[in-house]
Amino acid sequence: MKISASDQRLLREIQRDSGLSLAQLAERCSMAQSTVWRRLQEFESAKLIRARVALLDPNQLDCKLSVLAAITLTDHSEKTVSGFASLIEGHPEIVECYATSGKADYQLKIRVADVEAYENFMTHTLLRNAIVREVHSSFVLKELKSTTELPL
Repeated sequence: MKISASDQRLLREIQRDSGLSLAQLAERCSMAQSTVWRRLQEFESAKLIRARVALLDPNQLDCKLSVLAAITLTDHSEKTVSGFASLIEGHPEIVECYATSGKADYQLKIRVADVEAYENFMTHTLLRNAIVREVHSSFVLKELKSTTELPL
């Protein structure tokens, strides 16, 4: 899909606030409302727009502690990898998961209330699973930047 400069403006605006009305988007992007509506439909059909969501404040919802966990699996068999995928899907505390190069097989971002909640999650979920060999955890002390916006 070819993305024009006006499409990029529109995508930047909906990344910043997907709750804007068609009229607001049209005004901010100097486009007709009908054009904005049509382009958004095209972007959704092409799966360029994956979802429109609300970003919640984790500090107000008992998810204040952010932990980055480096996971090493016992092996890389298809059964182990699919078992790990099932493990992460079943736990809403895991908000991001990346297969990575380097020492660890995966990097997880985990959101929990506090250190005790993480210790419980790590001990009873991650380390008790036979496919997980190692977990190396880092606690986020301060979040300097967090965005969902792609650099358009």
